[in-house]
Amino acid sequence: MKEIVINPITRLEGHGKITIFLNEEGNVENAYLQIPELRGFERFCVGRKAEDMPQLTSRICGVCPIAHHYASTKALDAAFSVEPPSAAKKLRELMYCGYMVADHLLHFYFFGVPDFLVGPEAPPAERNIFGVIKKAGLDVGKEVIKHRAYGQRIVEMIGGKSIHPVCGLPGGNSKPLSEEERREIEKMAASCVEFAKFSLKLFDDVVLKSEKYMELIKSDAYTLKTYYMGLVDKDNKVNFYDGKVRVVDQTGKEIVKFSSHEYLDIIEEHVEEWTYVKFPYLKKIGWKGFSDGPDSGVYRVGPLARLNVADGMATPLAQKEYERMYETLGGKPVHSTLAFHWARLIEILYASERALELSKDDEITSKEIRNMPNEPGEGVGITEAARGTLFHHYKLDKDGLVKNVNLIVPTTSNYAAICMSIRDAAKGLIHGGNINQGLLNRVEMAFRAYDPCFACASHFAFGQMPLTVDIYNHEKKLLKTIQR
Repeated sequence: MKEIVINPITRLEGHGKITIFLNEEGNVENAYLQIPELRGFERFCVGRKAEDMPQLTSRICGVCPIAHHYASTKALDAAFSVEPPSAAKKLRELMYCGYMVADHLLHFYFFGVPDFLVGPEAPPAERNIFGVIKKAGLDVGKEVIKHRAYGQRIVEMIGGKSIHPVCGLPGGNSKPLSEEERREIEKMAASCVEFAKFSLKLFDDVVLKSEKYMELIKSDAYTLKTYYMGLVDKDNKVNFYDGKVRVVDQTGKEIVKFSSHEYLDIIEEHVEEWTYVKFPYLKKIGWKGFSDGPDSGVYRVGPLARLNVADGMATPLAQKEYERMYETLGGKPVHSTLAFHWARLIEILYASERALELSKDDEITSKEIRNMPNEPGEGVGITEAARGTLFHHYKLDKDGLVKNVNLIVPTTSNYAAICMSIRDAAKGLIHGGNINQGLLNRVEMAFRAYDPCFACASHFAFGQMPLTVDIYNHEKKLLKTIQR
């Protein structure tokens, strides 16, 4: 049996290793995605002051600190039994829209689109943002940088810092938005709307008009029929910041819609000995291993999942693109993993439109942005990170110190599906032992579409690193185990 290792995996946040095992005929027998890194936030947050949690947990990741910051803040709202004023909620959502624009643009242009615009067979040294600029032009590169900066500027004005915000407080936000800042955000949001439209047109020209790429998107190698999960508003439209969590099955039928405090009734977590990341699944369906279909409790989160669970988008231009995606790909839900890229672009347009709406809201500059907290208790906060549904659950003692923390982050929810996507892509693409860099990159494309964040996903409850190394011979017989 031949073993192929892709290590390190490129164009992702964090560290990971893909191992592919070939049988004697040179076909793929199995493939694994292993996450060797550890983050111990669930453990070392215990004993901290509750009000420090939005700043502490934002340090889990420098790519998606805003998601952790506000999921944490919402958990504190619930733990202190306080409802933020309407203006505070709108400020939080506006900042969240800026984060989504910046984060999604980063993934699309730096991580995702090189596989299509430059090509999956191109040399690795060219499959990056520089290759994109070479193909699309320097002006496009400048616009990417400018509009990512716009998203980060919105975060900075509301959050105090563009990377690790400091604005979230139990019951509201720390400072109001000035009229001057509001006008600046309105101008930036309007520009982001136009650039989102350009990005969708680029995807249309490069991917959707390519018979080769459309065949790849629709192929069995990149298809998983799972359950889907995401936040929706009262009209079942996509919402990044607030609402209820909706779950649909492989046909798009709603099977449950739940509030944040009910999440433990819906989700269970499975553990495998070969990785630090857990495998969440739908509790009532059950863990059936690495398989899809209605009998497997595996679910997916993220851009495609959000669109699959929703009845539409809450802004007009994004709604038109939403309808076009499902019409083009054969109806709803879409199960193609590579369609995450298209869904991500639709979300950039939605976030830009929604930011423009909020920037024009009369209440957005209100100074009534905080209600004072009550006695400490227990709370759950849920937001939609760029990569999917994010859960923060805290238990506080009578002094407002943290007794217990549970985090379920998007990449953790997607981990089982990512493993299956890698396995299926490898089985569908590698035959007879014929392997080249282009084929291996196509296998990487199966996980890259999820925009995984392994720094967020890996955390271990006991604060130590249990290390087990199993050594097998070519007949898969265990020769020796080394354990720490």
